[in-house]
Amino acid sequence: MTPMRVLIADDHLFYREGLRVMLGAVPEIQLVGEAATGDEAIERALALQPDVVLMDLKMPGASGIEATRRIVRENPRIGVLVLTMFDDDSVFAAMRAGARGYLLKDARLEDLVRAIDAVGRGEAIFSPSIAQRLLSYFASSRSTTLTFPELTEREHEILALIAHGRTNEQIAEQLVVSIKTVRNHVSTIFSKLQVADRAQAVVRAREAGLG
Repeated sequence: MTPMRVLIADDHLFYREGLRVMLGAVPEIQLVGEAATGDEAIERALALQPDVVLMDLKMPGASGIEATRRIVRENPRIGVLVLTMFDDDSVFAAMRAGARGYLLKDARLEDLVRAIDAVGRGEAIFSPSIAQRLLSYFASSRSTTLTFPELTEREHEILALIAHGRTNEQIAEQLVVSIKTVRNHVSTIFSKLQVADRAQAVVRAREAGLG
């Protein structure tokens, strides 16, 4: 079987070295390069054309989210597997950017190897805690859609974040959009729900089971 060609993108040298040692001993994997910044990840992924990029989210220069978006846009065949310390809502931004998988950095080697293989073959894979977060999110999204059919999918998403106490700045960072875009969506949500301010929107959302 042809080994999966893998590029490691992470700004922590110690972590890259650990991955290099562990994955270098796996016959099914061929390490083709490393990157320490988001910009390097983009450049080297497009130059080396790996099957899978192991992508950290928080790196100097372009973020892991932006690097993922650029790589997938230029070559959708390259699979991006996010490896991060953070079990948070960045998984949704990573998915929108085109990542096929999302694992926490404390994943076992066998789980990482299995994820690399799956992502390299075009499948999607998530760690158990992330999968549970996704299930909860989509369950709440269905509930909100039924409660507020006048809202678009993105407006539902922003309303849920408002109900969880996120500020406009936090929402913009999480969704990887401009603060102006978030403000426009929030204004539209207020108009559609016929509420005067954020507090009233939170009340409506929580009555619908969010927050």
